[in-house]
Amino acid sequence: MSNDVTSTDGGASAAPPTRRRRALWVAGVAGLTGVVGLAALGGVAARDDKPKSDQVSDAQPSTNRQNVSDDGGADKGGAKDDGGQDDEWSGDDWSGFDDRSSKDGTEGKDSKHDKDGKDRTKQVPCDSDRLIQAITFANSEDGGVLELARGCTYTLTRNQDGDGLPVITEHITLKGEHTTIGREATADYFRILNVGAGGYLTLKGLSIRGGQTLQSPITADPATVWAPYSDVVPSTVARPATTAAPGAKAAATAAKPAATAANSTAAKPAAQAAPAKAAVKASAKAVQATAKTAPAKAAPKAAPAKAPAAATKAATTATKTAAAKPVAAAGAGPAVTPLVEEPGFTDGAGVLVQPGGRAEILDSELLYNQSGGNGGGLANFGSTRLSKTTVAHNTAFFVGGGIFNAGVLQVDESKIKDNTGIIGGGGISNGAPAIRSEGVVGGSIWVYKSEVTDNETLGFGGGVLDVEGTTTLHQTTVGDNNAVLDGGGVAVADSQLTIKDATVVKNSAARDGGGVFVTSDSVATIENSKIKDNTVGSGGGGLFNEDGVTTLRDSEVVGNRAVGPFARGGGIVNDEGSEVTLHRTTVAYNFSTLEPGGIFNSIGGTVTLDDESAVTANRPTNCFNVSDCFA
Repeated sequence: MSNDVTSTDGGASAAPPTRRRRALWVAGVAGLTGVVGLAALGGVAARDDKPKSDQVSDAQPSTNRQNVSDDGGADKGGAKDDGGQDDEWSGDDWSGFDDRSSKDGTEGKDSKHDKDGKDRTKQVPCDSDRLIQAITFANSEDGGVLELARGCTYTLTRNQDGDGLPVITEHITLKGEHTTIGREATADYFRILNVGAGGYLTLKGLSIRGGQTLQSPITADPATVWAPYSDVVPSTVARPATTAAPGAKAAATAAKPAATAANSTAAKPAAQAAPAKAAVKASAKAVQATAKTAPAKAAPKAAPAKAPAAATKAATTATKTAAAKPVAAAGAGPAVTPLVEEPGFTDGAGVLVQPGGRAEILDSELLYNQSGGNGGGLANFGSTRLSKTTVAHNTAFFVGGGIFNAGVLQVDESKIKDNTGIIGGGGISNGAPAIRSEGVVGGSIWVYKSEVTDNETLGFGGGVLDVEGTTTLHQTTVGDNNAVLDGGGVAVADSQLTIKDATVVKNSAARDGGGVFVTSDSVATIENSKIKDNTVGSGGGGLFNEDGVTTLRDSEVVGNRAVGPFARGGGIVNDEGSEVTLHRTTVAYNFSTLEPGGIFNSIGGTVTLDDESAVTANRPTNCFNVSDCFA
């Protein structure tokens, strides 16, 4: 994968600006506006090894367009293509966001005119310096509506504190028609837009392209990052040889259900299961208790490789908690815990919304942006709505290839496609695991009447990932996503997940949970939905439930496959100590290499079927260890 992002208009890249040119921008804009500086939270350091000037963009327009850099001037040409934006999107607005637009498409009364009736709309010619100047004036004059030139490409070549445009601190609307704002490929790395605390940005009819933040010097292996959230590898190592499937040591990604058995049923003896689970829970509680009372320097270390996964997770959580929540000194008051998460300096290459900031992105595109941290296209730590917007071809070196959220996010009638999150959450990530010194707690996401397709990750959650947050997928399709580890379509850890009137289809994972992966004390509710035609290399082609509570109502788990050499549970795998309940739900036509093809319930797990549920026509058999199920 290349880190180079090229010219947003597909042409040859110009030479990078000189230091004197950048100084002129800062001094010139400040002089014109009387503003001493453009404030920004967290900058991106300038990079010396810039991309070469002979590289071309991934984002090739299908028609000619005007092109303009922040050196001024425009080339002759027509409007750009609409980037594949469909016209058929329609639907009611169900959100809690205020709709600032009237039914006739005009802006609300407070956006174009101030309270004295003065017109606040400004025309911005096809000149990037004029755009910078206009935003600066709007910040100093209580906001405004900036109408950008139709068919223009505003190419940014300079930045201040890691931002290509001034930080948004007022209510500012940027309106365009086939209009692009992008970073010039050979420029220093910077994001395009930054919404500060108290700022409110509305984007309409724009394409935000080519933002790029410096890759973090911290590197991480996805398997190592996610080890505390899954006991696949530790449990395989820790179990006695007599309980392992033949040849399990030779398989790099051997199926967990197969690795827990010595015979065709792969049942681990109950006498071994219960004490082991109790020991794990006791260990976890002890570690957590230590974390609450010990100062940060005394935080317990992570469990060794052969320790049970739950203990490893507890130790990791304790370390993270001790580092994030300092213990008050003797005689002092209680420690103060931050109420919101703070962005990293490399988060959000296209758009960053800081805590206390708001954004509405309407009828727009976030394309070909690359974040060195979280959130290739968008990183939201405030409150953001995307409507009728495409987020595509973005990359994040940590999580959230398309979108990262640690605030409140609504996505409606939009497409999140062809994005890559290296560690997790190829399409959307709500929160992040502990990659640096601590993780990021997820916020709240509602995805409505949208498509999350063709995204990928080396870790968890090819389409959607949630870590310690709340995610709702309503009337949404999650399809054709891929995860090298677990959760090809959706993966949740210590989270609340609701899938309603939705379809999870044709996703794949090399290990567990081709469609949906539920782990680490998560609670999942799947209602009136279809989990179908997903593929996995180990267990749980449709659903893998590990240390979670999952309920399916009026749903279908059909046509899923577990195809690895030791794979089983093509429809559903329920792990030890976990619960799956089926109400009026069908599990049918699923396949696995080893039996059963329908539902595999580990010894110590609980699977409950009501009288109106059916488990049928699965191959080679329907169930293992499931009451009221005909094998």
